Parts: sequence; structure tokens; C-alpha cells
Amino acid sequence: MGMKPAASRCRNTPLGTGFGMYQQTKSWYRGTLMAALLAPLLATMAWAQRPAPLTPGLLRVCADMDNLPFSNQKGEGYENKIAELIANEWHSRLEYTWWPIRRGYYRMLNGTYCDLVIESPVGVDQAGATKPYYRSGYMFLSRRGSGLETINSLADPRLKKLKIGVNLFVSTDGEHSPPEMALSRYGVVGNLVGYSVAYDDTTRPEAIINAVAKKEVDVAIVWGPQAGYFVKKSSVPLVLTPLATEVDSATGYPMSYNIGMAVRRKDHEFRDSLQTLLDRKHPEILGILRQYGVPALPVKEDKGDDNHDSPKNSAPPSDSTRASKP
Repeated sequence: MGMKPAASRCRNTPLGTGFGMYQQTKSWYRGTLMAALLAPLLATMAWAQRPAPLTPGLLRVCADMDNLPFSNQKGEGYENKIAELIANEWHSRLEYTWWPIRRGYYRMLNGTYCDLVIESPVGVDQAGATKPYYRSGYMFLSRRGSGLETINSLADPRLKKLKIGVNLFVSTDGEHSPPEMALSRYGVVGNLVGYSVAYDDTTRPEAIINAVAKKEVDVAIVWGPQAGYFVKKSSVPLVLTPLATEVDSATGYPMSYNIGMAVRRKDHEFRDSLQTLLDRKHPEILGILRQYGVPALPVKEDKGDDNHDSPKNSAPPSDSTRASKP
């Protein structure tokens, strides 16, 4: 499930009044300008592939072109590997519709520019979904030997005195990531450092991990799959600590999510065929996740999971989704 700048060397300036959030100003403006310049190109990339119905022998997948460990154009992400597994099993040609996740996969899916999103929270309003094939959550990240490895609760009083890295979602409605919103309820304000999930050549997904390694922040709260992948690659010993509770008691916000695959609601036969494949290949899919260091939690049968079209309160920790209260 979503929601960093190499420009962390730039001066931090306050962002917003409610959360005490900080963002690297120069990187933000550079990212905004880059997004404006790239928007026509991104649109061309997607819209060049005309809308089309499901086609036998062809698997069209929506994927982010530059968002490891999830996917990239070189096919290096675990979503790429899972898509390849499905295509091979179906003896189908795999074709990608490249589109940044922060700009909304579901518009492309429902517009028939692609047929499948490999990773989606079960129960999103915008699409139908398979049953969950894994579950993951937000994690505390700290340096080994720092004495902070035991922090596993957003209510831990030590957090009020630490510099904490969090991911910034791109949102026009003022919503924030679940951990960030929960921290504000515990009075942890003014000491958060934001790392954008709008990536470009200078703003990279691993920046929040590197910030902990380089002691630019004391701890960070990171979505598990992203954290696990880059921690595995870090030359500095880092420790991932799962949050002790999967739902924050003060706010009711979930901190872990069931993850399935998204299809159009009307494509029931396609979804059912996909579900059959996922059930059969589940051990191999979990093996792919392990290779990428993804911390997979036991799937919980949340209320409504049996109804594939039933919306639930899920907030994928990517920037196209935000916190939902159960």
C-alpha cells in the first residue's frame, strides 16, 4: 500500500501549522516544476496506448516507471516479477501502461488503458479486488546500537524529543499519512522531517532510509515494503521494528493493510481467473516478496474481505491514498 529528497542538504523550512512538518524547500519547488514539465510527456506515455477491452493473450498492467522496490521500466521491481509470473502462467504477452502511482492508477484501470494493478489495498472504492495475497504495515526504522530499536509505539514519549522522518503524500485535500496524523494526536509536532514520494532524478525513494543511516534523523516511520528493500541494501546496520498495534488506539487509523490486486469491478470472470492463479501460485509470490525484503504479516480476514467489490477502510501507503478511519 503509496505515499525525500537528495536535497536533504538544503535548509529545512516549516510546512503547515498542524503537524509541525518540515520539507526541503528547494527540492519541493524543483519537484513541482519537474512535474509541470513532465505532465504532457506522462500523459502521452499512457494515452498513446488506446483504451481497449480485455484481450485474450495480452496482459496489460499499470505500473510506475520509477518506484523501486515496486516497479520500474527495467523490470527490476517485485511488481514486475509478479506480473511476469502471471503472464507466463497464462501464456500471455505482458504490456505495461507506465503511470506514476501518485497520479492515480485507478483512472487508467477504469479507463481501460490497462487491466490490472498488481498491488492495491483490498476494499478500495475505485476498483474491484482479489483476495489479499499479503499484508504489511508501517515500521519504525532506527540505527542498530542507537538505543532506539525498542520504540514500537507511536505513543512512546521518547518520540517527542527525536527527529523523525516521515513520508509526505501528494494530496490536495490536506490529508497525511496515517502515522503522521496519529503522531499529532500524541503531541509529536515540530520535529517531523518530510520526505516526498514524488520522485525524480534528485528525489529518491531510499532518501528516508539514508537519512536514518546518515544520522540526519533519529528514527523514521516507513511503509514496510519500501523499508525492507532499502534496509537490505544499506551498508549501515539498520533495524526495522513493526508497530506493536495494527490499529492506533488514539485515532483509530490502521497501520497495516491487506494487499490484493485491482481489476475493474465489471470484470468478474477475469478477477476469478486471476484469483485461481493467485491461490495456486501464492507460495511463489511470497517467495518474490521475501527476495525483496518485504516484511509480510499474516493476512487478516477483515470484515468485508469475502466480498471482492465491497469497499473497506484501507489506506495504501502510497501517495495516491491516504488515511481512512475505520
